[in-house]
Amino acid sequence: MRRTLIGGAAVACAAVLAACGGSSTTTPSATTDTSGGASTSAPAPVTLTLWHNYGDNGSGKATHDLVAGYMKAHPNVTIKVVSQPADNYFALLQAAAVSKTGPDMAVMWSGLFTLKYKSYLQNLKGLVPDATLATVKGTEWTSDGFDKANGAYVMPFQTQFYIGFYNKDAFAKAGVAAVPTTWDELFAACGKLKSAGYTPIVYGNGGQALGAVFYPWEDASYILGGAFSLAQWKDVYSGTVAWNSPAMTAAFTKWTQMYSKGCTNQDVLTKTNNIDDFTSGKAAMIVDGTWDSQLFTDKLKTSVAAFVPPFSDTPAKSVVDFPGDGYAMTSYSQHQKDVADFFAWLATPDAVAIVNNDGLIPAVNGSTTTNALNQQMLDLGGTQGFIRLPMLDNVVQGGVVDAGSKILPSVLAGKTSVSDGLGQLKSAWDQLPEANRGTEYK
Repeated sequence: MRRTLIGGAAVACAAVLAACGGSSTTTPSATTDTSGGASTSAPAPVTLTLWHNYGDNGSGKATHDLVAGYMKAHPNVTIKVVSQPADNYFALLQAAAVSKTGPDMAVMWSGLFTLKYKSYLQNLKGLVPDATLATVKGTEWTSDGFDKANGAYVMPFQTQFYIGFYNKDAFAKAGVAAVPTTWDELFAACGKLKSAGYTPIVYGNGGQALGAVFYPWEDASYILGGAFSLAQWKDVYSGTVAWNSPAMTAAFTKWTQMYSKGCTNQDVLTKTNNIDDFTSGKAAMIVDGTWDSQLFTDKLKTSVAAFVPPFSDTPAKSVVDFPGDGYAMTSYSQHQKDVADFFAWLATPDAVAIVNNDGLIPAVNGSTTTNALNQQMLDLGGTQGFIRLPMLDNVVQGGVVDAGSKILPSVLAGKTSVSDGLGQLKSAWDQLPEANRGTEYK
């Protein structure tokens, strides 16, 4: 999912919230038979508001297209789509919830983010039919206790991947015969690619509605996936495995060697056009997500392919395949039945077709994708048997995610030592409330 930094206090500014667009109340209208017959009522007009933080990436386009498709089929419904600034999106949502002037529905991340903000979200159990929710992948990650029987707070509409993309032509010209699957193979490939004139792996914040640096949790998901079993991720959450443990230190030290050995661009902290470097053929690899797969397909055609970032001493066998976000209903919306109807429509063939046509992977069980690049990703966790991982930042406490978003980029760039950086993550974990350091995700 295209990520944004969390952090910052909730900003209760009436003027800002008014400008962003709030939940609206409409008055039902009726038509009367003036010929003397019985009066008939047309569907009452209703106006809903949807906030998102996607910017103009593929998820943003799909949101607009889904809304347009629903309104075409439901002419009495108007849905106003509002693009909010990503750097304080959650602060705006929280402030709007206090004054109950926010949207009827909003993009919400899954996992611990859902649980963190559920105080102003409406549980969908009893509003969206259980049979419909059962067809949607990943609703357990938007439910209390990560148990879908408790009811979901978020309706996913796409399956997302954190993953690597590479240019097959660049690999061929550099003499890289196979996609690397381990750290050692990656470093060897980087040497050949650099000698051939390519930036092996390009980093930067281009294409992201983020802060000044790249978002490190895409890489971190694979670093932990290479060093720990999925079961041990909960040990990281609980502190049984500390962020500055020897195993963590060894794994992140290998990661920093990408920079010191010339695998990356040297301006990883300031680059803003890394997407362009990849799509223009200057860079051979990039770590990104499915929200850009259609862009890469459009630009590079059949030369682009997906690969699992090989951040592992042994051949990588895990892939981040996860419903990272979706739409949530606000608890204070005056139109919850109407919102629920839109959510139920998201599981229909018409909606699935829109998501697929916009180059994303539908979240409905049994749906297909016509984008070959997306299908390659799905096959990793399907026919190729890779272990499916959640997005690490969705199952790590928000305070740690905030700290890592600020610290980890400078660790890769050699500006902060691995020991100091991971020590700061350990300190961030130490400062969490006791309730958020237990053995159960909360």
